[in-house]
Amino acid sequence: MLRPLVLLGLTALAAFLVAVPAHAQPAQLLPNVTYETGVQFTPHGPVALHIVRGPRPVGLYRLRPVLSNESVLNRETVSGMQRRLTAQATSVGVNGDFFSASDGRPSGIMLRDGVLVTPPNSSRSSVGVMLDGTLEVRRVGFRGTWRGLGQRRSLNFFNKAPGKNGISLFSSDWGSATPRVDGSYAVVLSQFPAATPNTEIASAVTSVAQNAAVGIAPGTAVLVARGSAATRLQAEAPVGTTVVLRLILQPDWAAVSDAIGGGPLLVREGAPVYRANEAFTISQLAPRGPRSAVGQRADGSVLFVATDGRQPGYSVGMTNFELAQTLVRLGAVRGMALDGGGSSTLAFEGAVLNRPSDGQERSVSNALMLQYFGVYAPPPAETAVSPNGDGAAETQTLSFKVVRPSNVTVKLTGPGGIVAFQEAVARVPGSYPVAFPPPLQVPPAPGEPPPLEAEPVPLAEGRWTLSVAATDDQGLLSSAVRRFSVNSTLGFVRVEPALLVLRRGGGSATVRWTQARAARVKVTVETIDGVLIRVPALRRFEAGEQSVIWNGRQASGKLAAAGRYVVRVEAANELGTVALEHELTVRGAGQRH
Repeated sequence: MLRPLVLLGLTALAAFLVAVPAHAQPAQLLPNVTYETGVQFTPHGPVALHIVRGPRPVGLYRLRPVLSNESVLNRETVSGMQRRLTAQATSVGVNGDFFSASDGRPSGIMLRDGVLVTPPNSSRSSVGVMLDGTLEVRRVGFRGTWRGLGQRRSLNFFNKAPGKNGISLFSSDWGSATPRVDGSYAVVLSQFPAATPNTEIASAVTSVAQNAAVGIAPGTAVLVARGSAATRLQAEAPVGTTVVLRLILQPDWAAVSDAIGGGPLLVREGAPVYRANEAFTISQLAPRGPRSAVGQRADGSVLFVATDGRQPGYSVGMTNFELAQTLVRLGAVRGMALDGGGSSTLAFEGAVLNRPSDGQERSVSNALMLQYFGVYAPPPAETAVSPNGDGAAETQTLSFKVVRPSNVTVKLTGPGGIVAFQEAVARVPGSYPVAFPPPLQVPPAPGEPPPLEAEPVPLAEGRWTLSVAATDDQGLLSSAVRRFSVNSTLGFVRVEPALLVLRRGGGSATVRWTQARAARVKVTVETIDGVLIRVPALRRFEAGEQSVIWNGRQASGKLAAAGRYVVRVEAANELGTVALEHELTVRGAGQRH
């Protein structure tokens, strides 16, 4: 049994992976969407967890599968999918179905907006998203039929190469052309409507081909047959024939708009499932390793869980049943596993949140995304702006994004609640910068109404807030708020010498900085990876030129190892906290530069 979760929050979203103390709140990615890390301590070693919680996927939110590069025969990273689709939605997501390592084809169902992309694997679970945002995890079967001039006949495959004496339908989701199959006969179906399951799909034959790869233009499909099925197709579907097809899901899943394959079933009616009796081997389920899952709580909110693994000392990973137990402890009443191992990836808006076991993000066949269609403002480039002329954190970068035509109100509020800038304009989908320091006047874009009057104020020090509110073309309201500070307390941080040569007796590096006002200052020396080595100073300093000396030793008294270090000076006072960093290189005596 695993011990209870210890949930850890994160610092500002811009840092993503920098952990903060256990009592900190989870990081808010989007309205009602949070990300947190956790650690489960087990007799086998620690398990690092990454958890996203989101609302019921309705209104401004949807839970949808995303196909790699819009092609069945393809692979793409989860973060790459998000970057590619950022103009359509702001996404947080996890890797999806198992897939063929040779061609990237998903092993199970993919259903998008009610259109079938790949059929289900009836021996494994699938998760469907109903129109009301409820998830259903179950096994789903598939069969197909086609009829030309003769009787209704079996359609053996969909978006998969046909077997001996078999016939397959290829839609444009497959790719640009069918595979070349020896002994095959193909017919091209023009004006092919969407591949909607459990409906009759009628399309006319416009051309035929033999033993060839056949192009699949948008709005067309291709039937490819071999052996006896090829003989029947040639006789019963000549050019000009209307072919009627049915792609049948069992059960029909009429209320399901989107679905993705995976498995096995993890949680049923709030209880962890030990053995789902699905087509998985013990070697897939029992070893501890990286794993991914999706779940839903009783209130309809959704969960993404990714566990890191195969990284001794950091995270050993989980068994499949331990993953099921974890989902239940997080409140899931239903849940399903997704592909794991090196595929396990959790990402937000193009940034990977977990630590994949391959050492880098793996390209996968598809992903499951929680998509947000409201206004989104990325984290400010600087949490604290320090306009003192030292070249560090002098300016701020602010922006927002809308993915639907929207009426947008933007407001910059300075210390004391003074509105420094405000505008209300209609925006087409896109990303828009917000100038800081705020301009006194902002000319409207061509064809847009003039902005509201902004009250000009000097760039005051203290807390600033960017607020963006939007009403889209569907009448849905959304908002985004980002906060930062202007604080010139600290400036001109430098370390002398920048190359510290340590001899047996140690060495000496002087950290210098300028303070515009009194503050409590903490000076730290860390490795380039963020491991704390020493705190040379932690006390109040008055305004003026200040300095401390680091003797080149760790807190234990040992000499620091050769390498690159970061000296961080952090000042806290009534204006908030501001920090500046400077790199330092340490070498041992006798080492070459």
